[in-house]
Amino acid sequence: MRNFELPGRSPVHAPHGMAATSHPLSSQAAIDVLKSGGNAMDAAVAACAVQCVVEPQSTGIGGDNFCMYSKGGSPDIVAFNGSGKAPSAANVEWFQQQGISFIEQRTPHAITVPSAVDAWCRLIDGHGSKEMGELLQPAINYARNGYPLHSRVAFAFRNNQELLKREQNLADIFMPKGRLPSVGERHFQPRLADTLEKIGRAGRDAFYTGDVAESMVNYLRSVGGLHTLEDFDRVCGNYVEPISTEFRGHNVVECPPNGQGIIALLLLNIMSGVSISDSNPINLERLHTELEACRLAYRSRSVYVADPEYAEVPVSQLLSQEYATRLRGMIDPLKAQEHVPDIRFPRHKDTVYITVVDKDRNCCSFINTLFESFGSGFADPTTGVVFHNRGSGFVVDPSSPNCIAGGKRPLHTIIPGMVTKNDRVVMPFGVMGGQYQAFGHMQFLTRFFDYGMDIQEAMDLPRTMVDPFTGEVEIEGAICGAIMQGLQDRGHNVARAKLPIGGSQAIWIDWQEDMLTGGSDPRKDGCVIGY
Repeated sequence: MRNFELPGRSPVHAPHGMAATSHPLSSQAAIDVLKSGGNAMDAAVAACAVQCVVEPQSTGIGGDNFCMYSKGGSPDIVAFNGSGKAPSAANVEWFQQQGISFIEQRTPHAITVPSAVDAWCRLIDGHGSKEMGELLQPAINYARNGYPLHSRVAFAFRNNQELLKREQNLADIFMPKGRLPSVGERHFQPRLADTLEKIGRAGRDAFYTGDVAESMVNYLRSVGGLHTLEDFDRVCGNYVEPISTEFRGHNVVECPPNGQGIIALLLLNIMSGVSISDSNPINLERLHTELEACRLAYRSRSVYVADPEYAEVPVSQLLSQEYATRLRGMIDPLKAQEHVPDIRFPRHKDTVYITVVDKDRNCCSFINTLFESFGSGFADPTTGVVFHNRGSGFVVDPSSPNCIAGGKRPLHTIIPGMVTKNDRVVMPFGVMGGQYQAFGHMQFLTRFFDYGMDIQEAMDLPRTMVDPFTGEVEIEGAICGAIMQGLQDRGHNVARAKLPIGGSQAIWIDWQEDMLTGGSDPRKDGCVIGY
């Protein structure tokens, strides 16, 4: 239990239903759907649509989606891959001929065909109970009639002010008065409202065919993209078989590659063999071990994880205890590794994660993203759609499993999670923060299970992360200087994190008491709401 004399949050407890998101208006929208008779899937989609309006730097209908869903808390979890594919013409030979050796974040070639809307519609068709038109009404209302800019969102706007000024279409949307809106100021997105209304009336086809698709494709081609109407029309997300590992008597479930959930499971396998020598995880020995495990696991990600339709991904090998034991044995308890893994995937910080549990204990773990803040920086001026930059996960290297190819999915960082025990889901959870997400799953779960922290404390605790590009260790400010120096003495290149590391939400189900307990990360504006 937390010290009530210090700033912090208590977990939220409620008997009937609960929603946890990174924005209060999104959490409220989800609860409104639950109270009106909708289920967890309905609520998650409605909440996500709201966040596509009110947290526009992090997510949007021009992004991608992954989802895990359990009916009634059953361990038979369904997983959906709503990640977009490269345009059919985006082959490595074309990039080589153009002299393009790296797919930058702010380029139309970083825009795979956005697949979030397709995912929402297919998930509602398969598991929802309400019509899409009804579920999109809160988002449409905020986009057309205005929403207040919250503090963390305004912080992100300020951090990306130069991008917004440089890209006229973004400036028209997010700096309509020639300046950034201030905290609490009402902001409008009327063109996005029009697009959402069309989706509400006609479903996915309103986005992937017709005038909306034509406008997006014409715009993307005008800025150098290879996208076609056929690429948009053939978008079709798919259900996939979840993967899992056992950790501390629980089963942790993730989506399979092309996402990095498999690396979260690998990290848990590595840390399962590490002894707990202190009552507080913020100690030198523990953090050193976690950071070294991170280096090793992310090296495996670089070598193996890709779209399984285009590359052989050795899932069973990566999840084997033998492999985890081998990697654990490579950790020197007193010295950091000298050589940084060659990981060629982009930095980013922005995604939204949503979890909802309803009165029937249907559980939804839902994540939607633009990747970099404001995605690729490209926005269609007619539809109001901001495009993601997920194609930055590709490389222009035929020897890499993530070499770009037409119709291929890039390595994805967004990973919804679930935990089961005794043949029931006990916790849908997720961590935002790009590269941090797999490492964040491990940090959150080990702090929760190994150190006995409550669901909120496990999120609140300060975080670390190895930057996979430079090898620099980012450390949040609440970690003391003595620990930083200790890590430096062991060979880590340590620096204070420039931004808060990630975000998270989770809901624990106490089946015996029939009670829900939720937590929401203080690094975002969001909250848990239950009833």
